[in-house]
Amino acid sequence: MNKFLLGAVGLVVLASSASAADLAPRPYTKAPVIVDPGYDWTGFYAGVNIGYSWGRSSSALSFIDTASGAVLNSNALKFDLNGVIGGGQIGYNWQRNNWVFGLEGDIQGSGQRGNAGALCPGGTPTSVNGPCSRGHIGDTVNDPALPVAVGLSERLDWFGTVRGRIGPTITPTILAYVTGGLAYGHVSATEAVNGINVIGVNGANGATLVPVTGVFGNSSTKVGWTVGGGIEGVVSGNWTAKIEYLYMDLGNVSGSFVTPIVAPSGGFVTNRYSSHVTDNILRVGVNYRWGGPVVARY
Repeated sequence: MNKFLLGAVGLVVLASSASAADLAPRPYTKAPVIVDPGYDWTGFYAGVNIGYSWGRSSSALSFIDTASGAVLNSNALKFDLNGVIGGGQIGYNWQRNNWVFGLEGDIQGSGQRGNAGALCPGGTPTSVNGPCSRGHIGDTVNDPALPVAVGLSERLDWFGTVRGRIGPTITPTILAYVTGGLAYGHVSATEAVNGINVIGVNGANGATLVPVTGVFGNSSTKVGWTVGGGIEGVVSGNWTAKIEYLYMDLGNVSGSFVTPIVAPSGGFVTNRYSSHVTDNILRVGVNYRWGGPVVARY
């Protein structure tokens, strides 16, 4: 009887211990939380671009008496220098938190060109001479000076920039930035002057009309400034794509040449041009960046 009671008591104790073990709180283990991976913009990159530019030439054309230096006539011209552009860029970015700082250089081939013309008026039967050309005074019939026409054509052959970039990441893989710095470019110009010299002995009828043409070419590399902005985003892995706008100012280009036009003084006419060249650039491009694109944080 005593053995039976002892056995029963033992079973109750064991059952109680098992139940207590089942009810005891289990140790808590925190599940890993994975944060959405971010993109690290730091590193060298290079790429290509293509776009279109809306340039502008604000020009002044002057006719000058070579002998006296007096300005005989001047014209203010404005014309477009539009065309397709394309080239490449290389740069380096540094990222600090969600801000990206960078340096970038690019070189562009350009199909931008434009032209405009101006006219220096001729004379009248009473005034005979025009502002830029000489007429003929006859004994019964005067031969007025004829107009002088000038045409100016300009091309932006190529240009480039060296710029700083700074901006925040809108998302880890999308960057908005402003940019600005040095600009340089090669501008070519051609001037053509056409006129008719009225030649003869004053006081006698029968002047001779002699058509004349003068052509002048000039080119120069100019240094100016640029400012703009853009958006760049990750396409896949280390590849990014961007759209960018730049305003560029290359300053003034100028040149002059002596024409075969006879001035009222009897000397030749010098033609001079001075152009202020600016540009509005819109382009798209792709870049490849060296380095691991994703930095995972846990």
